[in-house]
Amino acid sequence: MHTLNHLFRKLFNSQQSGLVIVILIIGVVLSFFAGFHVDHLTGQKINNFINAYTLMQTGTDASFFAIMAIGMTLVVISGGIDLSVGSIYALSGIAMAMFLRSAGALSPVATVTIGLSISLGVGLLCGLINGVMITGLKVHPFIITLGTMWVFRGIAFVASKAESILVPDALTSVAKADFLGLAIYPVPMLIMLAVTALGALYLAGTVMGRHIYAVGGNAEASRYAGLRVNRILVGVYVVSGLTAGIAAFVGSSYYGSASCADATGYELYVIAAAVVGGASLSGGRGSAPSAMLGAILIVLIRQSIRTLHLDQNYEWIIIGCAIIVAVVFDRLNARLTAKRLLTESARARSEEREA
Repeated sequence: MHTLNHLFRKLFNSQQSGLVIVILIIGVVLSFFAGFHVDHLTGQKINNFINAYTLMQTGTDASFFAIMAIGMTLVVISGGIDLSVGSIYALSGIAMAMFLRSAGALSPVATVTIGLSISLGVGLLCGLINGVMITGLKVHPFIITLGTMWVFRGIAFVASKAESILVPDALTSVAKADFLGLAIYPVPMLIMLAVTALGALYLAGTVMGRHIYAVGGNAEASRYAGLRVNRILVGVYVVSGLTAGIAAFVGSSYYGSASCADATGYELYVIAAAVVGGASLSGGRGSAPSAMLGAILIVLIRQSIRTLHLDQNYEWIIIGCAIIVAVVFDRLNARLTAKRLLTESARARSEEREA
């Protein structure tokens, strides 16, 4: 019984428990207000939200944000920020689509392999450029990634001549692989779960992941401890670019085309997903599963606005407020933790004197 109580206490005190509760509450509210429609085949009344198609589409919409939010979380944990992820997405998708168009007829396997390699390669290269410039020039990540955000999207615009470029059907067949003939396409969501699992394993189960937390907590102390801080910082931006490349491959393949305007404004959603998921903008805290849940929460907020037939402009207001609230709670939590540690330290010294 004690073990069960400890398990429940650990579960509800975990970083993800609050997000899960909020997501469930929003889901319940949406199920009540979404209304019903009649299935033409069975004649049954079906909830407009609680049904396989809507839930899968919600998961699909969240997947593109969540994949990039995993990389963004690593950057935020290290104490940085990456405003260029949306532009890296656009450039990766454009590079992949243009190369495959010029390559002509290829086998499906070759098409998928080459497309994935190009998208991931461009994302990795862009992330490497960000990391090298930030560590080499000693300029704040906000400034560097703000500049590269415009540069990468500008390159995509010039290279594509602002055209929307179709991707081969082989890519769409993979990204929109049907599930049991039900017109349900789970591939983006499965990739999201896979990237989340890899991110969680990297952060919590490897020495390199622990080094990222250490650098975000105190970069100077990490440097004195012998950690190669610059190499670690370059690495997190490479991962951020890589996840943007993965999202670009999945998104462009799923929707069947790539454009220089793709992922415009995604920076807000990705940063919001990481911050709402508990990543501290001051560095040192965050997790991959929380980033995924943060992305799902952001998408549910968008879904709520559509379902309740509110003005779409409220979406920006609500997400902006969510970021502010998350940051305020983060700062309050940091202060309470610091105060608790000081109290425990004073109590321990007092007990030592008495002894």
